[in-house]
Amino acid sequence: MLEKTVDGRVTTTYEFPLRPEKKTFAQFVYNKQTGQIVGRTPKNWGQLILFYTIFYTVLSALFTICMQGLLATLNHEFPKWQLDASLIGTNPGLGYRPIPEDPDAMASIEYAAANKTAVRYWVNRIDEFLAPYRFTPQLGAKNQVICDFNTPPPAGNVCAVDVSKLGPCTAEQGYSYNKSAPCIFIKLNRIYGWIPEYYDDTNDLPDNMPADLVDHIKSLPVSERKQVWISCNGLGAADVEAIGPIDYYPQRGLPAYYYPYTNLPGYLSPLVAVHLARPTVKRNINVECRAWAKNVIYRGGQRDRRGSITFVLLIE
Repeated sequence: MLEKTVDGRVTTTYEFPLRPEKKTFAQFVYNKQTGQIVGRTPKNWGQLILFYTIFYTVLSALFTICMQGLLATLNHEFPKWQLDASLIGTNPGLGYRPIPEDPDAMASIEYAAANKTAVRYWVNRIDEFLAPYRFTPQLGAKNQVICDFNTPPPAGNVCAVDVSKLGPCTAEQGYSYNKSAPCIFIKLNRIYGWIPEYYDDTNDLPDNMPADLVDHIKSLPVSERKQVWISCNGLGAADVEAIGPIDYYPQRGLPAYYYPYTNLPGYLSPLVAVHLARPTVKRNINVECRAWAKNVIYRGGQRDRRGSITFVLLIE
């Protein structure tokens, strides 16, 4: 804004900035007048490239140093933190198979024994789970050997798990699902270096141990009592009545010669096949299976369950 006095009168003149000259795309890419390339001079571009080159070089070096430091503390053969020093701890969880394919589905096994498609679904789920177990010691891992209570595995070897001698719980029998007498496979989760403390003294069995399991332990030779025992039953009084007789194959527990787990190649977790011989049909049966060892802590309930698992069985 400019002000001028003419003949005693003040005249105001407004001046507006000139509209910048519209540039073409070619001028934006390279401006001949200023020498700019995409809005920056070659010197600006050089400084920018140098800065980010140094920045990312230093960042990459720091990341590499951190990763190398971390990897230097790791061992592929055994975990650095074990047992009480680890996050997993010393209380192994209990797992069962088959489980529904949908991980968000409830812990239930539901099917109609007359429906071949429904039966086949659960049989296939068990087949998938047992696939690694079907290798014989000759065809599977070279360090798998047949073990028993008098023949532990030699150093560097692991005990094979024979799933061909499970009575009605074999693939040839369809795991008895078509007979309304399904088999459930129970296993302990692996903890590196964990050794069970066995209930092998018949004078030191817990008061709440099922009577049939107590009788079973007493019937075994002393040399065969070093096992993590498994018991299953109905969760409530009505479930106990509905579940019917239960058989266990190939034995009632997980033998001592499978422990400890030391991450050797070819190792397979031992299994107990629980055969529900005559469960009541057309009703939900809440089943609880529990592991018995002195250093397996048991806690029931819906939250923070330990040392046991529950699932619902419904046979139409």
